[in-house]
Amino acid sequence: MPVKWLMHFQPNQGTTLTSQVMAEACAVAESFPGVSRDGRWRSLMTFYRAVPRDQSLPAPSDLPRDLIGISLHDLPNEYLFVMRSQRLILRAQSSVQTVMDKLQSYKGRFFINFEGLQYKWGDFKLRIGKCLYNPNEALRGIVMEVEYLPLSSIDKSQRVMEEFYEIWREAVASKLLAGQFINTEVNFVDYGLGDSYTPQHTAVLYGMCVVQVIASSNKNQ
Repeated sequence: MPVKWLMHFQPNQGTTLTSQVMAEACAVAESFPGVSRDGRWRSLMTFYRAVPRDQSLPAPSDLPRDLIGISLHDLPNEYLFVMRSQRLILRAQSSVQTVMDKLQSYKGRFFINFEGLQYKWGDFKLRIGKCLYNPNEALRGIVMEVEYLPLSSIDKSQRVMEEFYEIWREAVASKLLAGQFINTEVNFVDYGLGDSYTPQHTAVLYGMCVVQVIASSNKNQ
């Protein structure tokens, strides 16, 4: 699987995040020579809470309290779980969501939609998307997923990804966007993940990035 980086947009202090900023970020991507639009994308993150069978009792202590489920745009038949406190990643078939609904051990507490436009630029795929807690709510954040198609080794791709990151930051600065994109940095070894990139790596990135998005959103409200 190709290596990915995930970035979130950090607005300048006092700046309100609007759909206009999203449009300006897409305009930066479209200004790259040879770039082409490559459709739309959408991923969904669900924050679950444990539900005790006896509602008068607290949830069992052996159930993870911070369970996150992620449906990724490029893996429609799979579902990934992130347990941040235990630093565990589980990969399952998408049908597991139906099983969870029947067992009722967990209930979705709130949801975050990531959706937007996809671009192809040489060996890169760029996905710029808005973050919405619910489809009809206000914009909470902007993310950009960068995929480098030739390599699946995190170490071998490090230099080229860093070079792209600098090109992108310079392009954003030249367009005078009211903020900057911050890369999500994760020590994958903490989650038992190796150098060869997998969907589990992507799940960890989203699990970490969304914390930064929420913090940024609360700070600028």
